[in-house]
Amino acid sequence: MTANPNLWTLLVVDDSPENLSFLTQILMENYRVKVATNGPKALSIAESEPQPDLILLDIVMPEMDGFTVCRRLKANPKTKEIPIIFITAKDETVDEALGFRLGAVDYVTKPFSPYILKARIKTHITLHHQNKILEQKVKERTQEVYETRLKIIQKLGIAAEYRDHETGMHILRMSHICRILGQKYGFDNRKVELLFQTAPMHDVGKIGIPDHILLKKGKLTFGEFKIMQQHTIIGAKILEAENNEILQEAQKIAISHHERWDGSGYPYHLKSTQIPIEGRIVAIADVFDALISKRPYKEAWPPEAALEHIYQNRGRFFDPDLAEIFYQNKNTIFNILDEFRHAS
Repeated sequence: MTANPNLWTLLVVDDSPENLSFLTQILMENYRVKVATNGPKALSIAESEPQPDLILLDIVMPEMDGFTVCRRLKANPKTKEIPIIFITAKDETVDEALGFRLGAVDYVTKPFSPYILKARIKTHITLHHQNKILEQKVKERTQEVYETRLKIIQKLGIAAEYRDHETGMHILRMSHICRILGQKYGFDNRKVELLFQTAPMHDVGKIGIPDHILLKKGKLTFGEFKIMQQHTIIGAKILEAENNEILQEAQKIAISHHERWDGSGYPYHLKSTQIPIEGRIVAIADVFDALISKRPYKEAWPPEAALEHIYQNRGRFFDPDLAEIFYQNKNTIFNILDEFRHAS
């Protein structure tokens, strides 16, 4: 009989050839059946493609009993989600509670009732696949929420920059550069993504700066520059929030991204590691992209010259370790510029 490729796959594990033959005969009409006569073979088959949709697992076996096999299957990320039904004989004394603690979904006893066995298998496979579909829908919805939130954050950043002759390309370039720096510095994936999401809000405080200062084509006077510096504090006030990780991270960046390694920055003249690492990362990305962009008061620098400026000012304006990382990853940085080159 040729197996139907659309059938669910069962793995039947039993050291008795008679039991394997019997189970195969009653199940092969409705399922693709794989068999294993011992624990090690079962573990190997469980990882192979197509993976089983459910495992019927004998408990009492030589070398490796069913509980040990179950424990190893559940410890393996590749097989931990496969539902397991234990097989026991009526005269065997087993710790059923242990089986459930290990992750089994059911027990069936020998001798088998084909009708009951098939019904239980169908129930658990159906439930397992319904759960997988639900999990996928939740993942898709979560991703949709993430992408929507990121778009809103980016649009907020663009709105803040818009009056300053900036566009969305600046926000995208600098946030992607921040992501690279965070990764290379050693942030875990979650912290990298948090940095990527919050970096676009670094200059949100510019919405509180008067146009005659923000849009001035010439050099700012001392007094005008003092007012311009207030955008860091304004941004921190806008982003102030309790019990919201994203806004707290964004606030930290807004208040610190103009601080300098040597203490000559603003608003609080923080030095070296007094400056939050997120602010130090954004400082490099923001200055670099500002240098390569045309402004009313200056022409765009060649990227190589902007890169050299960051590197030459390591330990003065910029965290020396981050500046070194930035320089060592210049090819990746230039690829980001190529990807988001237009409309800058």
